[in-house]
Amino acid sequence: MTKFHSDMTVEEAISRFPIGKNEVEVIDNSEDFIGFLTIEALSAAVQQSDLTKPISHFITVNAPLQNLRNYSIPYEQFQAFFESDLCRVVFNALYDGVYITDGEGTTLFINQAYQRITGIREEEIIGKPMSYLIEQGMISVSASLDSIRTKNQVTLTQRIRNGRKIIVSATPILSPQNEVIFVINSVRDITELIRMKYTIDSQKLSFQPISQLLPDSEQVNLQEIIIGPFTTPLFKMADKVAKTDAKILLQGETGVGKSLIAKYIHSKSSRKENIFLELNCGALPANLVESELFGYEPGAFTGSLKNGKMGIFEKANGGTLFLDEIGDLPLELQVKLLKVVEENKFMRVGSTEMKEVDVRLITATHRDLASLVQEGSFREDLYYRLNIVSFEVPPLRQRKEEMVPLLEMYLEKFNVKYDEKKKMTPECYEWLTNYSWPGNIRELANLAERLVVTTYEDTIDLSNLPSFIRPVVTRKTTPLSLKEAVSELERSLILNAMNKYGTTRAAAASLEISQSALVQKMKKFHIRLENESN
Repeated sequence: MTKFHSDMTVEEAISRFPIGKNEVEVIDNSEDFIGFLTIEALSAAVQQSDLTKPISHFITVNAPLQNLRNYSIPYEQFQAFFESDLCRVVFNALYDGVYITDGEGTTLFINQAYQRITGIREEEIIGKPMSYLIEQGMISVSASLDSIRTKNQVTLTQRIRNGRKIIVSATPILSPQNEVIFVINSVRDITELIRMKYTIDSQKLSFQPISQLLPDSEQVNLQEIIIGPFTTPLFKMADKVAKTDAKILLQGETGVGKSLIAKYIHSKSSRKENIFLELNCGALPANLVESELFGYEPGAFTGSLKNGKMGIFEKANGGTLFLDEIGDLPLELQVKLLKVVEENKFMRVGSTEMKEVDVRLITATHRDLASLVQEGSFREDLYYRLNIVSFEVPPLRQRKEEMVPLLEMYLEKFNVKYDEKKKMTPECYEWLTNYSWPGNIRELANLAERLVVTTYEDTIDLSNLPSFIRPVVTRKTTPLSLKEAVSELERSLILNAMNKYGTTRAAAASLEISQSALVQKMKKFHIRLENESN
């Protein structure tokens, strides 16, 4: 007998629910029985947008028993109604499918919605017994026959000849003698349930790209920011602190959009007409970070330019400097950075002359700086100087309301770039909304570009998704080879390492491979570096 684990999600349960079954046993991690999951509960969960919740929220301790209903209305009146024009008008007005049989399982009526959902035409089955439909392969199982046999309401999943999977609820009408005289079936397409949910959710969304919220004079390539419920407080605070020169620390996983938030703060500040520069402290070898930050004098070291070089602090004078992955800055350079933060003064490499600058400093990291301070790898005094205002940027998996607008925005962006007209199906949006996105917005943008350039049709569906994202039900039809399985695991490990460590240097070290090997693998799996910025 099929059994589900209690931590399985509703979406996984829908894809694996056995055809013809009304309920499935649910067990916990100790393999102990804890209740039943019914097909009615799954249907309700879809309509309530609860696809990502574990099925433990929807189990019942006992298998459901439906109340029997006896009617005193004569059989002839029921029959006359089912054969009347009024019946046809009423049931054809419904969005759900309706299928009516007599007490022997003979088909009396189907409405237009049932024909739309199943592709089965009225003239094919009127007057035919349900057993005939099963024999001809039109349906896999019959809820009507089960309802007649049990004299009870039955709900089950059914496979139609067009390949669709539907939910059928059969309700018997009983005579005063407790005999089944008619069965009324209500039919819903699982795909349409998800499509309706997506349509309703889309109507609720009122997200706008930042580019629509700023006047033209304040545009700084911010089209890729979407504001949702989780990020609205963040941007509200950003608006407030942007008017000051207070130091800002952005914290959050790699790829969540910290760089774009820094640009937003700059665009709302009094420095918006001046330059915005950024440097990823973890993307450069340690011996080059100092010269990039502070510049150097002619002949300061072997291989230096004969005229010297201006550092990024000098270039950003009067504007905003964004230092990403500040937690990777070597300790010896933290002392020199502290001097700039406290006094707005520094010396070039190889110089004895102090230079003075006026720079708004914004820093970011995916690491816990407070823990680094306790470990002794980050200076406490520098930490408090940088952490005047701190922002915690939530990962994309916690911002589900933003996923569809982001996907739509990036699809449009890459459609324009590659002169395409790609659209994504609601089922595809639904599946991607429930994906964990370990690479956050960067991974989402990467996937959107990949789908635009690699799909042949204008409609992007579940089957077009990479194998590591594709639904379980799709994988079953095309089993992974050993090579594909290894590639999936390898890509997942790389994404997790980049998510945890933020830079190719640190990620490569954790994976015990060279940085160059990691970069090549990232190219192979279409994981874009984007200068390792957030």
